[in-house]
Amino acid sequence: MTDRGRAALSASPAELRIGPSRMTWDGRRLVVEVDERGAPPIMTKVRGRIVIEPAAITGVELPLTPDGAHVWRPFAPVARIWVDLDARGWRWSGQGYLDANFGIRPLEADFARWTWGRYATPTGALCQYDALRRDGTATALGMRFAADGTAEMADLPPPQRLPRTLWGLPRQARADGGTAPEVLRTMLDAPFYNRAVVRTRIGGDWLDGVHETLDLGRYDRGWVKAMVATRVPRRRHATSPPRNG
Repeated sequence: MTDRGRAALSASPAELRIGPSRMTWDGRRLVVEVDERGAPPIMTKVRGRIVIEPAAITGVELPLTPDGAHVWRPFAPVARIWVDLDARGWRWSGQGYLDANFGIRPLEADFARWTWGRYATPTGALCQYDALRRDGTATALGMRFAADGTAEMADLPPPQRLPRTLWGLPRQARADGGTAPEVLRTMLDAPFYNRAVVRTRIGGDWLDGVHETLDLGRYDRGWVKAMVATRVPRRRHATSPPRNG
C-alpha cells in the first residue's frame, strides 16, 4: 500500500489507476496489475497480476450505521482467484471473494471495533459482521450467499472467544454452542488489525474462512498512526502513467 497524490489517480467506468498499479473490469473478471515496493524494512519490488472471477454479482448493500454513513457492499462473496506475483511461492489459485466498505466519515469516528468473517459453505458463502459503534450501540449481521448471487439473512450462533493476537487485540468468532473456533493460520498481524484463517462450526457445519478483527480505538492513537506512516509510504507527487488507447 502506498499513499499517493491526486495526480496519480486516473479513473473510468472500467479502469482504476493509482500510480503504476491498476484495476480493470472486463465485464466478467477483475484484473489487478500490481507494480509497487514493499514497506520498510523489506523494500523489494511487488509486481504481478491478480485475477478475480465472480460466480455472480450481488445487489446487496448493508448499512452499518443507522444513518447509512457506512455501507458494506459484498460484490462477489463467491469467486475464483488466480495470483501470479513475481516472487517464489506467490503463484496459486483458489477460492476468492470481492467486497468493499464505503463511508462519508472516517471509520474511527463512528466505530470502536468490529469483527468480520467470510466462510466457504457447500453451496456458497456465509458472511458475518459484528460492529460496536462509538455511541455504544452495536450491529450483528449474518448473510448466506449462493453461487448465483442470491442472498438471505442468516441467524448466527453466539460469539466465542479466540486467543488474543500478538499485539494483544481481543478476538471472537461466531460458533455453535459447545464448540470452540480455532485459528488455523495468521495472515496479517498489526497493532490495530488482524486477519487470519479461522475454522468454526455454524449451523452444525464446520467451516473455514477469512476472519478479521479491527480495533478503531487502537488505530486512533497517535503512536499507531505514526507506525502506519512508516509502513505506508507516501508519493505525493507521483503521477499515473497515461492510459492505453
